Amino acid sequence: MRHDKLPEDASPVSVNQPGLIRLSGPARAIALDVIRVNSLQTGAYVSHFKGRGMEFDESRPYQPGDDPRNIDWRVTARSSEAYTKLFREERERPVLIMTDLRSNMHFATRGCFKSVNGARAAALLAWAAHHRGDRLGGLVFGDTKHREMRPRLGRQAALRYVHELVNHPDWADSNDQRAADEEPPFTQAMAMLRRVAHPGSLVIIVSDFIGFSRAAQSYLTGIARHNEVLAVFLSDPLERRLPPPGRYRLVSHDEEMAIDTFARGARSDYRNAFEERAHALDIYCHRYGIHLLPLSTDDDPVQLLQKALGRRIN
Repeated sequence: MRHDKLPEDASPVSVNQPGLIRLSGPARAIALDVIRVNSLQTGAYVSHFKGRGMEFDESRPYQPGDDPRNIDWRVTARSSEAYTKLFREERERPVLIMTDLRSNMHFATRGCFKSVNGARAAALLAWAAHHRGDRLGGLVFGDTKHREMRPRLGRQAALRYVHELVNHPDWADSNDQRAADEEPPFTQAMAMLRRVAHPGSLVIIVSDFIGFSRAAQSYLTGIARHNEVLAVFLSDPLERRLPPPGRYRLVSHDEEMAIDTFARGARSDYRNAFEERAHALDIYCHRYGIHLLPLSTDDDPVQLLQKALGRRIN
């Protein structure tokens, strides 16, 4: 399998339209047929996407070599000979990609921002859906704006998704000014996704899953009952484990803070808190048949997705 990678000069804090359009080439090696990932808790596994559905076409008399499982028993019961069902592959499958650009995603201590790696992963998956001939739509959301795109066919659908990824206002303005009684943005986005995800779709969620509330879980459970779901779980090494004992400075464009990691108990509690959150997400996904794919800020999304998602081998 080919393994492309991002250019050396790719920005760690932002994305641009030419860069995401160039991902169309590497995306040809991502077939959205099979996922090979390391589960967060249970080790390596291989899981097949259902792919396009098979639509009933007609029945005809059974012939030697036909699959006995496809015998049409209702027609056979009314006839003096056995009949078998013929199917045709559905030409188009809706693919919905939900990308998280909330303020918590604009963070990294290694590699690039979670939002940047997430946007690149979403663009790769959008191009992969286009190359497969699927209808592409979805949702790009942040703290302030939710941009919804109805599934459409063709290159223009992928270009439209890339445009929304690059030009979403929450790259620059992510101040959360919700009313006190308003649902959090992640829950709002999940509710919107629940409304637009029609049965038989492939639904992909690219997020760090911070704020995955009971309400958000309820919406996703409803989606997973009738659709294939892939959760791309973003994280940074600092979120998973504090650095060695010392005093460290963290900066953003308008803030600065220091952290002290000398206390062994604090380091242990910090690591356990993330592991518990990741384990809870892993258990939830396993329970509802959701494919879970971890993506770190220091991973190359091109190489990771080409390795994790490939063509089904019969």
